[in-house]
Amino acid sequence: MFDMMKADLKAAMDGDPAARNMLEVFFLYSGYKAVRKYRRAHWFYQHNMKFIARFLSQRARHKTGVEIHPGATIGKGLFIDHGMGVVIGETTVIGDYCLIYQNVTLGGTGKEHGKRHPTLGNHVLVGSGAKVLGPFKVGDNARIAAGAVVLNEIPANCTAVGVPAHIARINGVRPDSLDQIHYSDPVAQELCRMRNEINLLRKEVEKHDSV
Repeated sequence: MFDMMKADLKAAMDGDPAARNMLEVFFLYSGYKAVRKYRRAHWFYQHNMKFIARFLSQRARHKTGVEIHPGATIGKGLFIDHGMGVVIGETTVIGDYCLIYQNVTLGGTGKEHGKRHPTLGNHVLVGSGAKVLGPFKVGDNARIAAGAVVLNEIPANCTAVGVPAHIARINGVRPDSLDQIHYSDPVAQELCRMRNEINLLRKEVEKHDSV
């Protein structure tokens, strides 16, 4: 557990250019504090002390504004930037070194039992205000743009944008930038393509009428 907490601390330092030192992150960052408290609650949850686990998670929610169910499975190096409004459901699985911004929901779509929350691969970025709803996989190095609503699986090395989210592939590789908003909108691109095609057809019709 302590190795996980150290990896979380390092991830916060690496993920936030405003972080000045580890002491500041440890005591003042609500996102890091929420993950740290989750680690403790998860230990109790795994040892079948679920009331204590939920008690700790609810205390963390009131103190940090981040609600992480103690039953969630979270890998090392998770950084929740700013933190406020983040909700992570019970059957959520998060891989290593993921970055989550404020007001993100990793939730379900109903009252079904079993696996009902998403699984994030390694090095996944979820932009502010995004909602990922359902028991599907978001692949390694995937990115979910700010405000997106993701209802279906996202392959590795892809970006999901829009409501509902559409996939925009970024050359099959993970970009280094932390930018979460400057992505091409595939719907807008398709509309532009259709407009160009209509203009070409209109010119063909006008040419035919003039003959």
